[in-house]
Amino acid sequence: MNSGASSRDDDCRFLGDYASYMLGCGATCERITRNVARMANAVGAKADLMILPSHIVVTLIDNSSGERCQCSTARTSVPVSYNINTRLSNLSWRVAEGRCSMSHARRLFGRIINIKPVNVWQVMWLVVIANASFCRLFGGDVTAMGIVALATMLGYSLKNILMSHHVDGKAVFLFCSFVSAVTATAGHVFSLSSTPDVALATSVLYLIPGIPYINSVSDLLTGHYLCSLSRFIDAALLTACIALGLTGAFFIMNLKVF
Repeated sequence: MNSGASSRDDDCRFLGDYASYMLGCGATCERITRNVARMANAVGAKADLMILPSHIVVTLIDNSSGERCQCSTARTSVPVSYNINTRLSNLSWRVAEGRCSMSHARRLFGRIINIKPVNVWQVMWLVVIANASFCRLFGGDVTAMGIVALATMLGYSLKNILMSHHVDGKAVFLFCSFVSAVTATAGHVFSLSSTPDVALATSVLYLIPGIPYINSVSDLLTGHYLCSLSRFIDAALLTACIALGLTGAFFIMNLKVF
């Protein structure tokens, strides 16, 4: 009896850690709920989740005895990673299909969350190409694309440096937006491009917090209103920081764009 209770407690703690890590990695509340329920059902239990913006409470109920165990876990602060989210979702299916025991799943979970992330400097070049492509998509000329590429490279490099020193995310977005926007004003200041406005407008697109906005809408549609509001506010604050950095660049460079 004690061994069974201990096992349930271990399962509950594992599911709490699993859910908190998925929340930190950028998973929606619905996805977290389904993944945890899937694994709980595989071990003859039902999982009730209370997902809060910074905490997750997991209650595991044994289907046969009705015994309950509960754990509360703080949200894990990690960068958004679709790679890790996909691997964790696959792990839940392995448990649900009987191809992996819960004890083995715990070991695999430890390996997954310790996967070495993609080199941030390699990602930077992909972001540079993507942002320059956005400039072209919105009608920018070749010179404007070059300006945006340079602005993105400088801003993203600064972002990597500041994030490595654990600077607050809002300050990071403000500073990076400012640096990228100041660089992108070259089209106006030196008359280097026939589409300087496009270069300036697209120079900060790499900072737009698209994932929080998308997750906010998803949580809203699935009834997780508190998390939806929290994610929307976080995204709105980051967007406001981008706007402040952009406005600061206009002021410093004495541009009259309004």
